[in-house]
Amino acid sequence: MSSANTSKDFLVERFQGTDKNVWVEFTGLAAEYKAVNLGQGFPDFACPNSIKTAIAEAATGPDNLMNQYTRSFGHPRLVNALAKLHSKLHGRDLDPMKDILVTIGGYGGLFNSISGLCQKGDEVIIIEPFFDCYEPMVKISGAKPVFVPLRPTKTNGIISSADWKLDPEELTKAFNSKTKAIILNTPNNPLGKVFKKDELEFIADLCLKNDTFVIADEVYEWLTYDDNQHTRIATLPGMWERTVTIGSAGKTFSATGWKLGWCVAPPNLMRCLQTVHQNSIYVCPTLIQEAVAIGLEQETSRLGSQDCYFKSLPAELQPKRDRLAKSLQDLGFMPIIPEGGYFMIADYSKLNVKVEGDPNESNDFKFVKWLIKEKGLATIPPSAFYGADNKKLADKYIRFCFCKEDSTLDKAEQILKEWKKSL
Repeated sequence: MSSANTSKDFLVERFQGTDKNVWVEFTGLAAEYKAVNLGQGFPDFACPNSIKTAIAEAATGPDNLMNQYTRSFGHPRLVNALAKLHSKLHGRDLDPMKDILVTIGGYGGLFNSISGLCQKGDEVIIIEPFFDCYEPMVKISGAKPVFVPLRPTKTNGIISSADWKLDPEELTKAFNSKTKAIILNTPNNPLGKVFKKDELEFIADLCLKNDTFVIADEVYEWLTYDDNQHTRIATLPGMWERTVTIGSAGKTFSATGWKLGWCVAPPNLMRCLQTVHQNSIYVCPTLIQEAVAIGLEQETSRLGSQDCYFKSLPAELQPKRDRLAKSLQDLGFMPIIPEGGYFMIADYSKLNVKVEGDPNESNDFKFVKWLIKEKGLATIPPSAFYGADNKKLADKYIRFCFCKEDSTLDKAEQILKEWKKSL
């Protein structure tokens, strides 16, 4: 390659405009300033000993095949464990070889689903706020993202994520003959909203009327609080046939670095996902799949009991959520109490902090940078979870992650207390 070409942008057209990433920017900034990190969504406490022991024993045990390729669409032991669990959750008998695909994290499941089902000329409805990879993945597929925001219906007192709702008329108008899919994230990241059954039924009815698929991102399926119940949209009448449900071992077992996920779908949809998978990733790590299978077998055997990790984890996280909410309220934030997930967004507008910065940058981006640099506390600006036209809806909020050790929350709480003293 000649020296004249070294500064040329070789990024292909379908990826143009997707190169900026909020995680790269703010994780780097948090590390630079050694900030207490309530930004990126990962637990800093240990995952269950059972799966750590399982992966160690698989790696060092007598079965040499544990260190070799396994089945492309999912390690047999894992897809059987997933089929057994999700047959209970979906109320139907699932075929482990036809209805399950194991992917590189929920992220991989999203990519396979969007790439395999959507193309140029299609439209994909994305509910705002959304996990930030949805928009670039839709654009890369050639489809057009269409954004419909959740809007707060309450502005005073204790506000819950349940108080953020879709406008039925606005959502209905977003559907048309080009609408190929809607991406539904429940519990939602970053808001923590757990969609109620009547809300899901309204979405399902629109999908049935418009012959639209649902890509259901349910990676936080076990993390619900205050007796909120997670309803799987695939279980509603007529929806199994048009839904891809995405799950995550990282979120299920507090092991986000394992990057293992799965998709559950009927065979005619699954074929589309499998085709993308076999021509990109092809196969996921055998050892991790073996360990997750053992973990799922154990938890499925005690499903519904207090000893089940699917129950004990949200019971552990809810007090952390409540503690963070109180600390934020004491300072003057207005937290939106999440019904599920890892995260809490909070309104900082009453703090009257004036932050200078790039006039072209969103206020929440400027505030988060100020918070990292001046207070040593890292969060995430939620306007990153909105399309261009609706970023102003997130202008006065920032996102906190509360799935942290008490010692980490202690440090964050101390920062907030010192800040309050300075006011």
